[in-house]
Amino acid sequence: MRADTRKSIEACASHYGDQADAMREYLIEGERNAMAMDNRGPIRFDENGALAADILEAYSRYGFYVFENVLDEGELREIIADLDAMRATFPVEPGAALSADGQPALGADCQAPSLLWSKPLGDPLGGTDLARGRHQVKLIEPEAAEDAPTAAPFILLGSLQFSEACLRVYGHPQLLRVTEAVNGPDFAPFNEALFIKDPGIGAAVSWHQDGDTHWESADFDEGIHGFNFMAQVYGSTPVNGVWVLPGSHKLGKIDIKALVAEAGSERLKGAVPLVCEAGDVVMCNRQLVHGSFPNSGFEPRLTVNFGFHRRSSVLNIMGAGIHNDVMCYDADLIERRSRVIGYAIDARGKHYPDEVPYQYQPFAQAGKTYVWNAEAKAGLKDYNLEDLSI
Repeated sequence: MRADTRKSIEACASHYGDQADAMREYLIEGERNAMAMDNRGPIRFDENGALAADILEAYSRYGFYVFENVLDEGELREIIADLDAMRATFPVEPGAALSADGQPALGADCQAPSLLWSKPLGDPLGGTDLARGRHQVKLIEPEAAEDAPTAAPFILLGSLQFSEACLRVYGHPQLLRVTEAVNGPDFAPFNEALFIKDPGIGAAVSWHQDGDTHWESADFDEGIHGFNFMAQVYGSTPVNGVWVLPGSHKLGKIDIKALVAEAGSERLKGAVPLVCEAGDVVMCNRQLVHGSFPNSGFEPRLTVNFGFHRRSSVLNIMGAGIHNDVMCYDADLIERRSRVIGYAIDARGKHYPDEVPYQYQPFAQAGKTYVWNAEAKAGLKDYNLEDLSI
């Protein structure tokens, strides 16, 4: 464990009063258990080009896998530079139309939601009816420092329209090959976001499962609600990172209130943190019980988040209405929403000409090509109004 992480653990535990010792031990034990699991390493393919069988087995068993060293330092610097540029255009406060320098704020002219905020160290979703009430319990909300801002940036939705660096990550050929191995060659997109967990103010995300539509489906299985990639720009720790309950993706819809009652606190039994270095990318099943505590430590977390579905999970399905209005996902809508895959592949190919680009089969079979240029970039405005939310 790094010295900075130890300091963050002490800072986090200090916010929990008479539960400080229990919280400290929970964080330390969670990291120890996470690092003992056999579900991390580089992306590997076999001699036939298929994703290594042991990776698929471990992902199926635990519901997540940590791919190490996927993004190099240069790519991480480009993501950070994009975030710095975007931060300069964030609204001066939640709902404001202007940035601090009086210019039009990022996302102010969008119909789709873009930048979400929270009170410092808050849990804005827990115990509410938001997102169809899937965040069943509210986590402890520690007091932030006196000089903390009144509101902190939390989630940036529709991130591919704002960041070409994130778009290029989305087109990463090895990650798309992994997606094909898990969801089939005709996979479909879900949504994309940046999770911003600044030290001392970053918000919590209460324990929840992401899936909604297919819990009672006759075709229910462990992968029917898809998965998310979580690319870590600074790394993630037990304090600032996502925690998961391994294997819970196979159990159907779970009563999280009962889990909290059984644990006697918000520290769910058996949960582990997604411990990552900068450049690691986690593949995380959307059906896993997962959540994150407020970032009351000293280390930032920035996660480039993007997910994919099986086409069969979304084709002609009524959406859940969580990320957008309820709508039926017909073939035309899926194709239109999938154009970001084509743009991402082209954008990455132009930036990394020595890479072998991924071929997305639905476009290859239809003879369609997508070119990333100024016109394409303008056309992505509000693309997340058509997120495939199930």
